[in-house]
Amino acid sequence: MQENHYLQPLIEPRSVAVIGASERAGSLGRTVIRNLIDSGYTGRLFAVNPKHKKIFDLPAYPSIEEVPHRIDLAVICVAAEKVIGVVEGCGRAGVKMVAVLSAGFAESGARGERLERQLIETARRYRMRLLGPNCLGVMRPQFGLNASFALTAPLKGSIGFISHSGALCSAVLDWAKPAGVGFSAVVSLGASVDIDFAEVLDFLAQDYRTEAIVLYIEGIKNARRFMSALRAAARVKPVLVLKAGRHPEVMRTIHLHAGHQPGDDKVFDAALRRSGVIRLYNISQLYAALSALFARLRPRGNRLAILTNGGGIGAMAADRAADLGIPLAELGDTTREALDKLLPQNWSHANPVDILGDADAERYGAAFQTLLAAKEVDGILVILTPQAMTDPTAVADRIIALEAKADKPVVTCWMGEAHVQEARQKFQAAGIPTFRAPEPAVELFSHVSSYYRNQKLLAQTPPPLTHFEAPRIESAELIIEAALTERRLRLNEMEAKAVLSAFRIPIAQAMLARTVTEAIVLAEEIGLPVAMKIQAKNVIDKADSGGVRLNLTTMAAVRTAFQEIVAEVQKNAPEAEIEGVVIEPMVIRRYGREVMIRVKRDPVFGPVIYFGEGGKRAVPEADMSVALPPFNKYLAHDLVRSSRIYPMLQEWRNMPAVALERLEYVLLRVSEMVCELPWIEYLSINPLIVDEHDAIALDAKISLTPTNPSQDRYAHMAIHPYPSHLVQHWTLPDGTDVLIRPIRPEDAELEAEFVRNLSPQTKYYRFMTTLNELPPAMLARLTQIDYDREMAFIAVTSQNGKEIELGVARYAVNPDGETCEFAIVVADAWQHRGLARKLMQVLIETARNRGLKEMRGVFLANNERMLRFVASLGFTLSDDPEDRTIKHGVLPLQPLH
Repeated sequence: MQENHYLQPLIEPRSVAVIGASERAGSLGRTVIRNLIDSGYTGRLFAVNPKHKKIFDLPAYPSIEEVPHRIDLAVICVAAEKVIGVVEGCGRAGVKMVAVLSAGFAESGARGERLERQLIETARRYRMRLLGPNCLGVMRPQFGLNASFALTAPLKGSIGFISHSGALCSAVLDWAKPAGVGFSAVVSLGASVDIDFAEVLDFLAQDYRTEAIVLYIEGIKNARRFMSALRAAARVKPVLVLKAGRHPEVMRTIHLHAGHQPGDDKVFDAALRRSGVIRLYNISQLYAALSALFARLRPRGNRLAILTNGGGIGAMAADRAADLGIPLAELGDTTREALDKLLPQNWSHANPVDILGDADAERYGAAFQTLLAAKEVDGILVILTPQAMTDPTAVADRIIALEAKADKPVVTCWMGEAHVQEARQKFQAAGIPTFRAPEPAVELFSHVSSYYRNQKLLAQTPPPLTHFEAPRIESAELIIEAALTERRLRLNEMEAKAVLSAFRIPIAQAMLARTVTEAIVLAEEIGLPVAMKIQAKNVIDKADSGGVRLNLTTMAAVRTAFQEIVAEVQKNAPEAEIEGVVIEPMVIRRYGREVMIRVKRDPVFGPVIYFGEGGKRAVPEADMSVALPPFNKYLAHDLVRSSRIYPMLQEWRNMPAVALERLEYVLLRVSEMVCELPWIEYLSINPLIVDEHDAIALDAKISLTPTNPSQDRYAHMAIHPYPSHLVQHWTLPDGTDVLIRPIRPEDAELEAEFVRNLSPQTKYYRFMTTLNELPPAMLARLTQIDYDREMAFIAVTSQNGKEIELGVARYAVNPDGETCEFAIVVADAWQHRGLARKLMQVLIETARNRGLKEMRGVFLANNERMLRFVASLGFTLSDDPEDRTIKHGVLPLQPLH
């Protein structure tokens, strides 16, 4: 039970009032009150309707204010025009949560928009939280809560379901009951004007009754909070997402209908990959995934083995796997030799493993067991076609018995109908996914496969580029500020290249010539051959305006080119304000490939980085690979590897492979640039020439957006980057140099060694355990943090050329977004030196700057030293009313003036 979560009064309310309850057939109020009664709600239930004395044997009260009990959740079922007055009454009555099921708000037009604004303002005035409006309601089967107008009550189960659409909720619940699929909670968000995905995700991520989470999304309002909550949930349990609006015309319809901002679907897909979740594309996939419950589909990798008694069907499954990018496992020598001993001579000797049409249960079992044992196999699809010599039920029994001991995902496909019905029923009873055709079976495995890959992406929390030369951020900021002061939203080429150079990206040095004579002099200084490009305000595409000349090898050609460029631009773009002609070296790389890097500001997720082919063969964005910054090397490599141009970057047409590490270096620097420069609206490096030695940017465009300074310097980012600005040096009284910095994922071994060396007493006080080793999952949780919702500072020093950890202090933001819980531990040998106080000062200051209002701590009552320490920092201590061994501490975080 989540007693401390602020959404508990919504999802596990102890008291519910239905406002607008009725016995009238077909009314919303009747359906909701009957659903609560029929589901056996375990809390206190009240009906509110001024026209009745009783409703279904419940006393009916004229208004919410006359209900003789404090209400956790009020479910509002009255017409839209009456809702504001009802919510006002809820506020006066001290109701904690309201769920507005009524329609007729922003989705209905201008009048509805005004009502919706009033609704939001009223709820905020009374500090009430609001679900909806225009939602189906909320369900918590374990508590008999069905505060909805759904036709079908959900079964008890372990799946948490959050949906924008009430209609989809109803359809899924109607399908799920006969399929035996149960839910831990179902929350319909409707217009989600207040409570949104992030908050419910946080609740379900911590809920021990929820083992998997499913989302149906039409749009995102707060990308940072959504990404933080999604990534946090995906670290601890499988999360599946179904999203509407994959095409622009559909996205426009959603925006008009529901007011959600869906954004670019390709960017949304990149965000999901980065979050470690599984994306589903249709209702059939949703039903298949819900049926599987992922109880037996925990991924190990993405290499699939196909076991079949029909070669053609196996080939069809292999085709679908290739379509989805699922690699078939290459059978190793050991596996092939084992299968040779078990199978007839003419088995396929490859994957798909065709064991022939006369395969019986024994042959299936032997082959299946061999594939389960094969190290090169990550998952198995077992296909059976009912042939004369095959007993489908006997084969199913054998697979079920072996699968019970398996540690790999297993999906089955028993084709046909009459002869295989009993086998399918047995698979369903055993919790093994089963299908009628191979294609959906492969698709289900593809979700497992993508989950495996996306979990690897989730684990990538980009560290600072400490091994690179630091960027000259101040120089780049001055260039941008100068342009904005002149009310220019586009940098010229020289300015754009200067910004790239400030972030250590190799550029072709450019110089501006204002006259023919200057052009000749500069060409002489640079050295022939040169390239020449117009520099002019109001000219976006230099080539289209006639403003580009390449590979000029003589001074006469330079003189002529200058005159021609100016004349053609004046003719083709008469509005252009010509400043001069840029002269730069003509970069010729024999084995160079032209690629393009682009940054755009997505309306939902902020800066997004695109990568694809550049130069004259530049591809549209639809054909480029896309990812959300910030990057590390793994993520930069993944972006390049997933692009269509990747094969051409390898050895290709007698050309050596390009220096991928230099290309990835540029991507890392671009990622760093968009993190640190929130003014960048658009950036294009095209072409970026990459050869076997290096990468160099030949042209660059940067567009700006005026941005006011924010308390959060990374407010424009959907994923919080590593906060390198918080790194600081400090010196202990004995002269020891200490580095205090935010923790990084690669600190896992450092953290493990630190805990290993703590005394049993210190371990107990901090971790409530005396174990020598922290579990890997806990270690990952301590080092792979989301800097938006938590912070951990470690103090390190160097001894004999090796970095050692001296202490760590961390806070985690509570779901209310206003308070945080802290913890601190210092190595025994480094205590009594002021380190704990310094770490806490840094932590408190960071939490204060984050805008948090209160820091809290829980301490063992017998840890007198810690109690004295936190009291000296200003914490107010109090006893736990239920546990005398515990004390609570609270520190107000007032902003400094």
